[in-house]
Amino acid sequence: MPTLNFHFMPKYVMNRAFRLSEKQPMAPRSRPPTTLPEDETITRSVSITDTLRSSILAGEFRPGERMFEVNLSERLKVSRTPIREALKVLAGEGLLDYTPNRGYLVREYSVDDIVQAYEIRAVLEGLAAKRAAQLGMSSEERAIVEAALRDGESLLNKSRLSPSDRNLYGVINTAIHSAIHTAGQSRMLRDMLRQSQQIAPSSHRNVIAFEPFDVRRRHDDHYRIYEAILCRDGGRAELLMRDHVESIKVSLLRSISRDFLARS
Repeated sequence: MPTLNFHFMPKYVMNRAFRLSEKQPMAPRSRPPTTLPEDETITRSVSITDTLRSSILAGEFRPGERMFEVNLSERLKVSRTPIREALKVLAGEGLLDYTPNRGYLVREYSVDDIVQAYEIRAVLEGLAAKRAAQLGMSSEERAIVEAALRDGESLLNKSRLSPSDRNLYGVINTAIHSAIHTAGQSRMLRDMLRQSQQIAPSSHRNVIAFEPFDVRRRHDDHYRIYEAILCRDGGRAELLMRDHVESIKVSLLRSISRDFLARS
């Protein structure tokens, strides 16, 4: 599909840079702190929670896989305390199950659970796209979508997609959908969308069926949805978004059927 004539070019994914403030003079004979300040401890715990949540939703941990504190602390290069706190939070969100003798495991869902999550998500995403078209997108939101579309086009221009490209497309996909959710200007809708994506396979961070044909179709869907939003055509934007999410559900079911036949 031809690239649209876009005018906004800022990056949509930025690393937050933290600059140390000027050192304050220390009081005489003061002893260096032996523990992190409480607010810094909380910040680190939240960061670890966000990292693990993203990894689970991206499918980096298998359903039923045990989350070992030691392995996770080594992987993320942090102590076990923030890992432990993060696992408790994620269990509360429903992403993990906890049993006294086995610890935390990635929650497993039935095929029916996953299908229902996609059907609910399709309705909610469609409503978000409709509201974005009716209310209009800000220049910031348009910039995010357009930069993500360009990055997706660059990815698809590669002769071959590598396994690492799956994660990159997950970032691109998340940027587009999140910008549309924000443009919908409904906190309740965003909360409900977040809930519908707590089942990892239904998350837009988890790229299903990463084949060039599937990715090309989804990316072209993004162009059409965005054009409908820019044209302020709420009805068309809603229908296109619902069809987009439903097509991903079909890809997932096709993948599940293929795996089942391969094992039988």
